Amino acid sequence: MSDTPMDASKRTWLIASGCAGAVGGAFVAVPFVSTFQPSEKAKAAGAAVEVDISALKPGEKVTVEWRGKPVWIMKRTPEQLATLAKLDPQLADPKSDRQAYPTPDYAKNTHRSIKPEVFVGVGICSHLGCSPSDKLQAGPQPSLPDDWQGGFLCPCHGSTFDLAGRVFKNKPAPDNLEVPPHMYLSDSKILIGEDKKA
Repeated sequence: MSDTPMDASKRTWLIASGCAGAVGGAFVAVPFVSTFQPSEKAKAAGAAVEVDISALKPGEKVTVEWRGKPVWIMKRTPEQLATLAKLDPQLADPKSDRQAYPTPDYAKNTHRSIKPEVFVGVGICSHLGCSPSDKLQAGPQPSLPDDWQGGFLCPCHGSTFDLAGRVFKNKPAPDNLEVPPHMYLSDSKILIGEDKKA
């Protein structure tokens, strides 16, 4: 049989409709397939965070977010560093030996940091997850001992931590503050969330 003008017209419409359907199906499939990919929020939740500390002065602290947690970066003064070794007898775990929140090997020291002057710690109390308050000034203060050398106080249940995030004895917090994996990219840049160079 030969094609009549009507048959050619039908064929053109059928081909055009089929192509439009295929294109439409592809548009529908792309968003569906993309739902299997992790969202940007999920990617960011586990991503390492780069922090520039060049403007951080001795005695100052900044807070950044990593994996939904507040991470403190504090540049300690020479006077603050000098108090740390004197506190060992008052601390529950002065050498960070407990394993509930394992401390990276490079932070298993009195100052709990790679560089003595810079402390990097997760600002969440190991008791019930409250965020301790800064009590950086030395000396007697409400809810603190008269010989307070500076550190952090958890307002929820009274746990106290020194300027290296180490918990004092006989407090509700069972462990020191967590030291997250981190490394220096330069003298002024820290990468929080990774501690090994690829």
